[in-house]
Amino acid sequence: MLQNKTIAFLGAGSMAEAMISGIVNSELVAPEHIIASNKSNHVRLTELETKYGIRGITRDELNFDEIDVIFLAMKPKDAEFALLSLKEDLHQDHLVLSVLAGISTSFMENNLSAGQQVIRVMPNTSSMIGESATALSPGKHTTQSNIKIAQELLKCIGEVFIIEEDKMDIFTGIAGSGPAYFYYLMEHMEQAGLSGGLDEETTRQIIAQTIVGAARMIQEQDETPTVLRENVTSPNGTTAAGLDALSKHGGGKAISQAIKQAANRSKEISSQQEEKHIKQLQAI
Repeated sequence: MLQNKTIAFLGAGSMAEAMISGIVNSELVAPEHIIASNKSNHVRLTELETKYGIRGITRDELNFDEIDVIFLAMKPKDAEFALLSLKEDLHQDHLVLSVLAGISTSFMENNLSAGQQVIRVMPNTSSMIGESATALSPGKHTTQSNIKIAQELLKCIGEVFIIEEDKMDIFTGIAGSGPAYFYYLMEHMEQAGLSGGLDEETTRQIIAQTIVGAARMIQEQDETPTVLRENVTSPNGTTAAGLDALSKHGGGKAISQAIKQAANRSKEISSQQEEKHIKQLQAI
C-alpha cells in the first residue's frame, strides 16, 4: 500500500526525525520517497539526508505533484500560515496529517480547500525509540483507505489508537504528557535509592526495569491494574506500607489531577486557535 507513496514532512524537528527514523528502519517506504523540508535551514536538511538517506529540500522546492502524504510538523503557531500556503498546492487525494498540539481537524479543513482529507495525530516522545502511544482522529472527508495508510505509517513509531476527536484532549493528558509523569516519578524514586546507598546508575536501571516489567504485565496478562496491584500487596507487608504512604500523601489524586490539567490545557490551546481564526475571518 505504501511502497510507491511519497511522504513529505513540513518541518524537520525532533518529532519529524522520530517518524522518519521509524519509517526508514521499518523499510515500509524507501528513503528516496521520504522528503524533509523547512523554510531555510539547509544544515538541518543535510543532516537528515546524510543520516537517513532521504531527500532534504526547502519548502519552496517541493513538488506536490509527486507527493502523496504530507505531515505538518512545524511549530503550532505556524500552522495557520502553513495551511493557507498549502491550499492552492493540494488536491483532494492528498492526505494531510498534523502532529501539532491543539490543531483540530476542523481547523485544518477550514484553512484548506473544501473536501481536503486530513487526520489529526498525537504521538508522544517515545516515538524516538519506536514505542509511542499514538492517537489519530480522521477528518470528515478522509477515506478508509487513507486512514489505513496513516495507521500503517504510524505503527512504525509504536502502537496506534483511532479515537474520536473529542477524546483527543484526555488522550493528550494521558499519553502525550504521560512520559513526563513517569520521568518525574523516576526522579523521586532515584532520590530515594541514592539516599539508601545505591549508586546512581544501578538505581536508574533498577527503576527502569521495574517500570518496564509492570508495563509488560499489563500488556500480557488479562488482569486489571487493580487486580495486579492487589496480587503484590500482602497485608502489613512492604508494598502495603508504600501504598499507604502514597495514599496519605495524595499520590493517586496528584496523578489524576496531572492528567486533567494537561487535558484542560490541550483544550485551551485548541480553543485559542479556533478563536484566533474566527477573529481573522471577521476582520476580512
